[in-house]
Amino acid sequence: FLFDRFFQARNQEHAKTGGTGIGLSLTRELVKAMGGEISVESEIGKGTIFTVKLPISNEANFENLTNREIEISKTPILETSNFSKTAISNLPDTAPLLLLIEDNPDVVEYLAACLKNKYRIDFAFNGRAGIEKALEIVPDLIISDVMMPEKDGFEVCDFLKNDGRTSHIPIVLLTAKATVEDRIAGIRRGADAYLAKPFREEELLVWVEKLIAQRRNLQSRYAKMYAEIPAEETAAAPVELVLEDAFIQKFRGVLEANFSDTHFSVDALCQKMAMSRTQIHRKLTALTNRSTTEHINAFRLEKARQLLLAGGLNVSEVAFKVGFNDPKYFSRLFAEAFGHPPTSERSNVGSKTKTKIP
Repeated sequence: FLFDRFFQARNQEHAKTGGTGIGLSLTRELVKAMGGEISVESEIGKGTIFTVKLPISNEANFENLTNREIEISKTPILETSNFSKTAISNLPDTAPLLLLIEDNPDVVEYLAACLKNKYRIDFAFNGRAGIEKALEIVPDLIISDVMMPEKDGFEVCDFLKNDGRTSHIPIVLLTAKATVEDRIAGIRRGADAYLAKPFREEELLVWVEKLIAQRRNLQSRYAKMYAEIPAEETAAAPVELVLEDAFIQKFRGVLEANFSDTHFSVDALCQKMAMSRTQIHRKLTALTNRSTTEHINAFRLEKARQLLLAGGLNVSEVAFKVGFNDPKYFSRLFAEAFGHPPTSERSNVGSKTKTKIP
């Protein structure tokens, strides 16, 4: 199977390389096109010998090549390790973060060259490492090869799309296996796009921009964490949003149960959600464009507003009731959030009470 395109052995647990790729297959086709043959002999522990036999026919037209100049590019090959160090730091933190999962250094170099001017980039060089890296950094988008050692792109897609920490991340699969069956298999595993190698840089960039824009549309759905998602909206949610709705409902439940505790912090929230600070921050930012701290404060302020409208408590009492131990700090946040101080909310309630008909 050595000359078969993209062949991968099944017993690769300790293998240091991926599949055979396309090089040997193309070599055999070129040799055959010239009427020749190629063979291989290999002995474990000693080495491998490839033999190419080409016929000499002396039928080609003679051409003087003495004066022909051959220009060789002097452009150095960029190290992928340099991309991993510089591609992330050269752009602001607000730039989307992409994870490239690819075991071929040449493809990694090409992808990084296409994307590094617009996106922060991180790398993983096999499927298992890709899953671990995705859980660690929670990127905005993942581009993954399909045929890789340890875990292939389908397995990567299957795992990440069914894990609540990474289910929202768009995944683009890249492969030279571009049959209809392969594309269907990728889409069934949850891939958002399936690009066949070789692909044009413009095609890749358009897909990346489109998928990131689609995820931003989710922010309108989850804009207010303190608002209950209607049951009919949850029931009618697309399959890909089921895990996201479940995450939002769990998050809201944790806030509901703990907002009055003055010691309830981001660390306590992460512990109850069974997620790291990075994971929960990246996921909340992707779904709502707001940080974890902003959501905790917004939830408490909305509860305070409801208590003020109900009447019966002064501003300080309401502040302590919703988890703020500093009434002045509470009043400042309230004014920033609603455009008026909490005392105005109470006075409005009072005026309404005076004019109420028995």
